[in-house]
Amino acid sequence: MAYKITDECISCGACESECKNEAISEGEEIYIIDPDKCTECVGWFESSKCVEICPVDCCILDPDHQETREQLLEKWRKLHPGETPAVT
Repeated sequence: MAYKITDECISCGACESECKNEAISEGEEIYIIDPDKCTECVGWFESSKCVEICPVDCCILDPDHQETREQLLEKWRKLHPGETPAVT
C-alpha cells in the first residue's frame, strides 16, 4: 500500500529528501506522494522513512493503493532495473 500525505502537511520538505524512489514532490499547497513510485521503502529500508521523519505525522497508508510486500518489491525492481534491493 502506498503512502499519502494528509492536509496536515506543513510543507517542511523533510520527507522529500528521504524518499530514495523520488516519489515525494512539492504540490501546490502540500507535498504529495506518487503511488506509482511509493514502495513504502520496501527494497531500501525495514521501515518507511517519510513516516519516521514527518514532524506532524501526516504520512499515512493510502487505502486506495493496497499492495502486498511482494508487489511493492516488484514495483521497486521496475523502478531500479539491474539493481539489487538492500532489503527484501
